[in-house]
Amino acid sequence: MAKEHQYQATLTWAGNKGSGTMDYRSYDRSYIISIDNKPDISGSSDSAFLGDKTKHNPEDLLLASLSSCHMLWYLHLCSQNEIIVMDYKDTPIGKMTENSDGSGHFNEVVLNPVVVITDESQIEKANSLHDQAHKMCFIANSCNFPIKHNPKSIVERG
Repeated sequence: MAKEHQYQATLTWAGNKGSGTMDYRSYDRSYIISIDNKPDISGSSDSAFLGDKTKHNPEDLLLASLSSCHMLWYLHLCSQNEIIVMDYKDTPIGKMTENSDGSGHFNEVVLNPVVVITDESQIEKANSLHDQAHKMCFIANSCNFPIKHNPKSIVERG
């Protein structure tokens, strides 16, 4: 039987300069994401949309969600397959199209994980586990655009 999990956050707009949304330039795009027992996240829209470039935007957070979910599944699968991961770093890239009416959508995301393992004989298996991690990732399974991965495993030299 499937388990259902529930998540809750509070999003508070922090950009009213006193006149609300009187016009497009009269307000900031800043917001605060609050989740019980966790540090707040300061956000804004992308600077291309008059946002604060020093704050996380929804597009950044989507990339981070996809990358971190994939990594957590990957580490789990490596531990099950007796592959010792010593380091993991990803540099995901997302491509988004903005339509003439201002709407938009992501076309694809490519994850680029570089994984350091301890056993050279397990490189092929380590790389192949990214396919399984992708199939297991809750966030990837919720998206309507392709999520690709371009993994690289290297061996830690002692």
